[in-house]
Amino acid sequence: MRSKERNSKIDIKRLDKIIKKTIEAINASKKQIYDIAETARKECKRLEQELAELREQAKKIIETVEKLENELRESRRQLMLLSRNFGEGSETKLREAYERADNLRIELAVKKEQEQNIIMRRNEIEIRLKEAYKTVEKAENLITQVGKAMDYLSGDLDNLSFQLKDLQHKHNLGIKIIEAQEEERKRVARDIHDGPAQSMSNVVLKAEICEKLIDVDIQRTKDELKELKNVVRGCLQDVRRIIYDLRPMSLDDLGLLPTIERYVSNFQLETGIETRFRTGGKFDDISPVVSLTVFRIVQEALSNVKKHADANDVIIHLSCANDTLSLFIFDNGKGFNIKELSKKNRDESGGFGIYSMKERVELLDGSFEISSEIGKGTRLKIDIPLQVKGEVKDEQYTGSHSR
Repeated sequence: MRSKERNSKIDIKRLDKIIKKTIEAINASKKQIYDIAETARKECKRLEQELAELREQAKKIIETVEKLENELRESRRQLMLLSRNFGEGSETKLREAYERADNLRIELAVKKEQEQNIIMRRNEIEIRLKEAYKTVEKAENLITQVGKAMDYLSGDLDNLSFQLKDLQHKHNLGIKIIEAQEEERKRVARDIHDGPAQSMSNVVLKAEICEKLIDVDIQRTKDELKELKNVVRGCLQDVRRIIYDLRPMSLDDLGLLPTIERYVSNFQLETGIETRFRTGGKFDDISPVVSLTVFRIVQEALSNVKKHADANDVIIHLSCANDTLSLFIFDNGKGFNIKELSKKNRDESGGFGIYSMKERVELLDGSFEISSEIGKGTRLKIDIPLQVKGEVKDEQYTGSHSR
C-alpha cells in the first residue's frame, strides 16, 4: 500500500514537472513571436526615420546642384565674354575665370555623385521599408492566430498544474502545522530554561544568602533583598512575555484592535520607527482564529521590518467590509527581490515566516499577496473571510509565529 502511495506521489511530481516545462516552452514561443513583431516595428520606425532624413538630404543636394549648375553657366558666359574682349590686363581676369569655372565643375561633379548615392540609398531604404511592413503584418497575423491557441493551451495546463499543487499542498499542510507546533514547543522550552528557570535558580541562591546574612549584616541583607526583588521582577516579565507570545490575553479581553494598537505602540517606542495603524469598517463577531492569525501576521511583519527592512515608516491598515477582513502593511525600507526569496528554502525554524503566513491565510480560504522592490519597500496585502469554513482550533496557530 505504501509503495503504491509513493509511486502516486512520484507520478504527480513528474506530471507537474512536465506541465511546467510545457508551459515554459509555450510562454517562450509566445515571447519569441512578440519579440519578432516588436523588432519588425522598431525596424520600420528606424527605416522611416532614415528615409525621411535621406529625402531631406536629397532635396538639399538637388537644390545645391541646381545652384552650382547656374553658377557654372554664368561662369562660362563670363569666360566667353572675357575671351572675346581680350585686351591689356585681361589675362589675370581670364585666368581667374578659368580657375573659378574649373572649381565649379569639380564641386558640381562631387555633388552630383553625392546626389546619385543619396538617391540610390533612398530607393534601397524604400524597398527595405516595404519588406519590413510585410514582416510586421505577417508577425501580427501570427500573433493573432497562434496566440489564441497558446493562451487556450496554457490556460488549461495552468489549471491542471494548480490542481496538482493544491492536492500536494493539502496533503502536506497537516504535517507542516504539526512541525510548527513542535518547533514552537522547543522554543518555549528554551525560553523557559534560559529565562524564568535560570532566574528562579538565582532567586533560591539569593534567598539562601539573605537567610545567612540576616543575623550578621542587616544592610547587606537589604541590598541582597533589593537585588532579589529585581530578579523576581525580571522573571515575571519573562513569564508574561512567554505567555504573551503563546497567546495575547488582550485578544480575549479587549479584542483585536486594542491588542494591535498596544503592540504597535510598544513597537514604535522600542524601535523608534514611525508606525501608523489605521482602521476602517465595523469589527463585530470576528472569529478567534481570524483575530489570532491577523495579530500574528502583524507581529511577524513588524519583526521583519525591525530585523531586515531598515525602514523609518510603516503603515498598517485594517478594514472590514463585505464579510471580509483586509490587512495592508507597507514599509519604506530597502525592499528585496521576491524571486530570490522564492528560491530560498522555506522557513522551517522560524515558525511563522512569509511562507508560513501564506499557508495560514490560505487555510482560512484567504488570499495573500506580497510585493517588494529593491529600494522601494515592501507591501503585504491579505484578505480573510470572516466566516471560516470548519472552525480551526486556536491551538493550531499558537505554535506558528516567530518572536
